[in-house]
Amino acid sequence: MKKPLFIFLGTLSLSLGLIGIVVPGLPTTSFLLLSAYLYARSSQRLYNALLNNKFLGGYIKDFQKGMSIRAKIRAISMMWTMIFISAFFFIKILWVQLVVIGVGFVGTFVMARLPGRKDEN
Repeated sequence: MKKPLFIFLGTLSLSLGLIGIVVPGLPTTSFLLLSAYLYARSSQRLYNALLNNKFLGGYIKDFQKGMSIRAKIRAISMMWTMIFISAFFFIKILWVQLVVIGVGFVGTFVMARLPGRKDEN
């Protein structure tokens, strides 16, 4: 029962990540990482397909390698810029604004905890 649930949740997360590519404020990398995690625990075939996808695999592979401090600062700054633009200029429903901001805090926490890399990009 656990595997089908993880596959379903991984596919749902992947769908949200794909939507996040074009919708400001909706994170892409967080959802792709969640998809990879869920697929890794449920289907090696789906995990490999995601990791080897020429458009999406880079997000996950970069995460696995670690990020330089400069890259983390840039990513978090860009993320919060898009969150504020989305939440305060495009989203008019308070609870949706709060969800977007809450997801931003989760994303910031995840990015801050990423393993570091010596080389600066």
